[in-house]
Amino acid sequence: MAHDKSELLEAEDPSRGVNLRVPCFTRIDEEVIREQLERDHFFWLDLEDPSEEDVLALGRIFHFHPLALEDVRSLNQRPKLDDYTDHAFLVFYGARGRESEDEDLLREVHLFVSGQFLITIHREPLPSLDEQRNKIEGRVMHSEQFLIYRVLDALTDTFFPVLSSMDDDIDAAEDAVIEQPTDEVLHRIFALKRDLVAMRKVVTPQRDIFARSIDQLAELPGLQLDERDYFRDIYDHLIRISDLIDSYRDLLSGATDLYLSTVANRQNEVMKQLAIVATIFLPLTFITGFFGQNFAWLVRYGINSEAEFWIFGIGGLVLSCVALALWFRRKRWL
Repeated sequence: MAHDKSELLEAEDPSRGVNLRVPCFTRIDEEVIREQLERDHFFWLDLEDPSEEDVLALGRIFHFHPLALEDVRSLNQRPKLDDYTDHAFLVFYGARGRESEDEDLLREVHLFVSGQFLITIHREPLPSLDEQRNKIEGRVMHSEQFLIYRVLDALTDTFFPVLSSMDDDIDAAEDAVIEQPTDEVLHRIFALKRDLVAMRKVVTPQRDIFARSIDQLAELPGLQLDERDYFRDIYDHLIRISDLIDSYRDLLSGATDLYLSTVANRQNEVMKQLAIVATIFLPLTFITGFFGQNFAWLVRYGINSEAEFWIFGIGGLVLSCVALALWFRRKRWL
């Protein structure tokens, strides 16, 4: 019978016949780790920014494949699940809100999974994993796979606060586009688009892993996936995240089109105003040009008094401006 997620998290009760307690370590102590391996006692080793010596110790103690260790030394790996018979190597991503523009949005985590241990390796601090460690330490667990579920679920859920913040940023960008479209707003829209593209590049393969390849963990010696509902829950979350990313990309595309349309409309309004000014000055230029070219004749024969100067000279200029203003208003250009 399927249970609600919150009920599953609270179901770690020793009265149910499950008495697995998982010790959690944050550094490599060869003596302690070898003791855990000899006792075949499942444990969690969480390493933050391991040194080269730590990577060599992992190879020496656990005999990991050299290719997997080489991936640990480098970042920017694509999400994947590699099966090495007695253990699996999983590259998984979480997310964390930026404290500065230069900070990376994604958090890459490398996991070694077997029936004896779970090892997580990451470069940056991950509060979600710290929280899980504090919750799990000393508590009774359903099984080894329940710990794996909680770690992967915690990493997956880190995307939701980031996407919620992006939703607010998109709303603010749309409002700014309508009120005052500037280059800064356009740069912000493009920055959000880049973040969504980066998230989509990792969320899509992670979703595919849970759709097709997660059953490879069931084939690991000593690790049985007794409840696939756990991983189906993560798969559902990844689908939701993927849908949110796609919908936000559509919103940003619409915001970009709105920006371009608003800027074009404002440019058209400016061009219209300039055209009106140019049109007003067209008859003025003609009248002053005519008077200027025939000034001598007009002084001798055309304009013989001050009244005629004001009527034909200045009056003609004012009349042309009034006539054009009435015509513009009739055309609803003013």
